Amino acid sequence: MAAILLVDDSASVRRTVKIALTGEGHNVMEAADGAEGLAKAAAGRFDLVITDLNMPVMDGLTMIRQLRQKSAQAGLPVLFLTTESDAGVKAQAKAAGATGWLTKPFNPEQLLKTVARILAR
Repeated sequence: MAAILLVDDSASVRRTVKIALTGEGHNVMEAADGAEGLAKAAAGRFDLVITDLNMPVMDGLTMIRQLRQKSAQAGLPVLFLTTESDAGVKAQAKAAGATGWLTKPFNPEQLLKTVARILAR
């Protein structure tokens, strides 16, 4: 299955998402903020990044912009999983290169369907 980098400052969200993804056979590595996520993305090989938007140290939007500047990660799909639902923020994320968007609270089945759809591209 897929190697997924999960970036979220909430340990409980990471735990819930990881349980759902590993239950489908995915390998999940975690990071607690965008800076840690960026470092792990550069050091590893991932099929997908799932990230929160609002985090300390480095937010998800800054992280995706920096990922897109690195040739090795420029095409890496990024799914935002966030409480943010503002259309303007979604447009900024899309312009930065976001592949998808899910709003918290989320249904684990919906998450798995979205992940499968993104990975099938």
